Amino acid sequence: MYCVIDIGGTAIKYGICDEKGSFLEKGVQETEAKRGGGPGIVKKVRAILGKIQERGGIAGIAISTAGMVDEKEGKVLYALPESIPDYTGTNWKALLEAEFGVPCTVENDVNCAALGEYWKGEGRGARSLFAMTIGTSVGGALVLDGHVLHGASQSAGEVAYMLLPGGRLHDLASAAALVQRVEREKGLPAGSLDGKKVFQRIREGDAVAKEALQALCASLADAITNIVCVANPEVILLGGGIMAQEAIIRPLLEKALEARLVPRVLSATRLAFAQRGNDAGMLGALYYHLACTGKA
Repeated sequence: MYCVIDIGGTAIKYGICDEKGSFLEKGVQETEAKRGGGPGIVKKVRAILGKIQERGGIAGIAISTAGMVDEKEGKVLYALPESIPDYTGTNWKALLEAEFGVPCTVENDVNCAALGEYWKGEGRGARSLFAMTIGTSVGGALVLDGHVLHGASQSAGEVAYMLLPGGRLHDLASAAALVQRVEREKGLPAGSLDGKKVFQRIREGDAVAKEALQALCASLADAITNIVCVANPEVILLGGGIMAQEAIIRPLLEKALEARLVPRVLSATRLAFAQRGNDAGMLGALYYHLACTGKA
């Protein structure tokens, strides 16, 4: 059995899995990132693992984490201080292997989510996919034949920084940008809306909210077009909270892509919406662990 842990700025999700990716147990704790920072997260993860190990031996530890990761060293190279203070430099692999005596692997959370969907979700059967998570920011990961492309500085797929005619993708197509635009154009106080409330307004016919979503989809289509021109993946996989609204988003995005991609390329590019939800990161962490330890 394997312990899988997905560390985000809001929650630490964890579970016990067999080699086939079946969960025997799942749990979640608040990260409390601002209160305890990196050291607080380390303390929480050690406590989780300690309790699991007390009940029986585990074969390995698979970590999915926010931040830029050196996957070979199992170390967090950089994490935004405003998101998780004092987390940069945390060497999960060295720390946990020394304490628990089993192999530990560490990978970036967006990469893990992409691998989880590739293995057990909407990416099954595809040789290539580019996953995008639309949340507070926009994350990305390119998977080729079951392997994540990391890049020269472990920053391949960092599409939030992609420059488009209107600015950075982060500022144009994140869920946070959508909410902020509707608040601003409706003259509402900052923090008065969230993604769910914006989509409720869209369903009720709110013109401002509908226009804001159309603008988001146009920018997202611009980014997807750039990605397809470079990597030509079989699947563009969309995840993140607002992408649960597939029935509303898909037709807008498909129309925008039809105007940008030539028919031959468009017909070879499958647009998919993530289906594994909160389990994707843990499943991807396990998939990566099994590959690294020769168990895949």
